[in-house]
Amino acid sequence: MKLTAETFTVHKKFALKISRGTTSQTTNIWLRIAQEGIEGWGEASPFSIIKEQTKDTASLLAELEQLIPQLESFHPLQRQEINLKLQQLKISSAIRGAIDMALHDWLGKKANLPLWQIWGLNCDRLVPISVTIGISSPEAAVTRLKDWQNTLDVKMLKLKLGSNQGIAADQAMVTGIKQEAPKTRLTVDANGGWSFDDAVYMSQWLDQQGVEYIEQPLPVALDHQLSALSQASPIPIFVDESCFTSADIPRLANSVAGVNLKIMKTGGLTEAMRSIQVAQACGLKIMFGCYSDSSLANTAMAHLAPWADYLDLDSHLNLTDDPFCGVKIKGGRLVLNHQPGLGVVT
Repeated sequence: MKLTAETFTVHKKFALKISRGTTSQTTNIWLRIAQEGIEGWGEASPFSIIKEQTKDTASLLAELEQLIPQLESFHPLQRQEINLKLQQLKISSAIRGAIDMALHDWLGKKANLPLWQIWGLNCDRLVPISVTIGISSPEAAVTRLKDWQNTLDVKMLKLKLGSNQGIAADQAMVTGIKQEAPKTRLTVDANGGWSFDDAVYMSQWLDQQGVEYIEQPLPVALDHQLSALSQASPIPIFVDESCFTSADIPRLANSVAGVNLKIMKTGGLTEAMRSIQVAQACGLKIMFGCYSDSSLANTAMAHLAPWADYLDLDSHLNLTDDPFCGVKIKGGRLVLNHQPGLGVVT
């Protein structure tokens, strides 16, 4: 099979601030795998959770360029052998994700079926997506909300908390949004920005505001406190940064209520599906999230969305220059098409 890669830069309409920093643009990688006149597409986007493990676009691209000659002898249908090769070489999850995504896209195009149909899923069984508002002042948060409302039918909001100004600033932002949109469903994501004591206090306060769950309240280093926090919290605790793959789920199963799965963390649709099954077996809720992904990666995850309890696949909706067109949105819900493979075009 022939593999080619190129970079593309996307810009956010609104810069996104979380507890670890602010992002206004990213440069991602577009991977194409060709065989038998069929081309499968994948995307790799850089992300940062632990500084020492961060790979920027240049290092991801260099990794991929060194890898390509070692994969050219494979056929796109040899996913098991390819995945074993990637594991042996300790390839980063974002590059594995792009390769696995492209292999699945190729398979769907070969079969002339959309992936959700190959898997036997119900494409109408998609919950409403949540759209994200980054850490900001109450006034700026309301401005962002109004833009979302002018763009689509907002059913759910995810508020990024963990402000470096403390929990009083977090509370002010939540209060501002509640006043503006009192009936809109709310979730919050602290991206590991709270201490244990602040997380306990905020869980009780956020419960009074009608928040449905808290995502990643504690930094990864405090995973051992998740069980105690869940016992003290009146609302469910979900994890994101603490959970990359299915191997992480059993150790978290008795400490949290749900996990956030992202294609760049899992390393592709194959492991995302395995993670879904393990989470289900452990009785956990499942949500899908994203980084600065375009429509390409978000559409790939959307093909698994009938299994998700919560969907936060909104990054492409905040881009001014998304080069791809895939999953649509109608009535606050993602709408999959019937095109083969991922169903993504430029």
